[in-house]
Amino acid sequence: MQEIEKSLHKLKLPGMADCWTSLCETRRADKLSLRDGLQLMLQTEQDTRKTNRIARLLKEAAFPYPASLEELDYNTARGVDATTVAQLGTCEFVRSGQTIVINGPTGTGKTYLAVALGDRACRLGFNVVLFTMQKLLDRIKLERLQGQEIRFMEKLSRVDMLIIDDFGMKGLEGQQQNDFEQIVDDRYRKKALIISSQLPVNDWYAVIGNELIAEACLDRIVHKSIRFQLKGESLRKKY
Repeated sequence: MQEIEKSLHKLKLPGMADCWTSLCETRRADKLSLRDGLQLMLQTEQDTRKTNRIARLLKEAAFPYPASLEELDYNTARGVDATTVAQLGTCEFVRSGQTIVINGPTGTGKTYLAVALGDRACRLGFNVVLFTMQKLLDRIKLERLQGQEIRFMEKLSRVDMLIIDDFGMKGLEGQQQNDFEQIVDDRYRKKALIISSQLPVNDWYAVIGNELIAEACLDRIVHKSIRFQLKGESLRKKY
């Protein structure tokens, strides 16, 4: 029995190994037919791999805290429509490379909504990454100093969903404007993009700075984007 378990681990089949151990401990191994036992072990292996993949995707996404669509505070008056969120929960927008813009004052749940959508995407097998705008700019700057910015930008363009949080906290300057334009252009109609900001989209021109770059970026961001305008008092006041 132990030799079979060791062999399964050696073949990198931990789910099957755990299932085999459980069958032996409960004395079910001798009671199941070969086909039934094998089907059970294969299903356990598939479930284990799925669970491990989701855990890896959630870790790589680097979410600031856990969030889920099930625990979202649905309130049309606050700008969170349950029907719209349910449609987004299928992650069809990820498959079609759509953009979501989430606006609203501080504390109204912009980041939570973005993370909840990212969490659902991870659980459906998509890879997601979240940056605040400032941390994304700092990361690109560091990669450029190391001569790795092209590789980083290419890797970023392949991510199924990119979440940019806190856009507009500082204006973009010089190379930052070009970097942001490249990110937006790389993802347009190809990969999903979520941007959250305290500022209304009309104020983004001033944030981007360069008029031509702003026109190009906003044309791609606003065109057929899904918009949320969150309202109300800060949810943080409840805690």
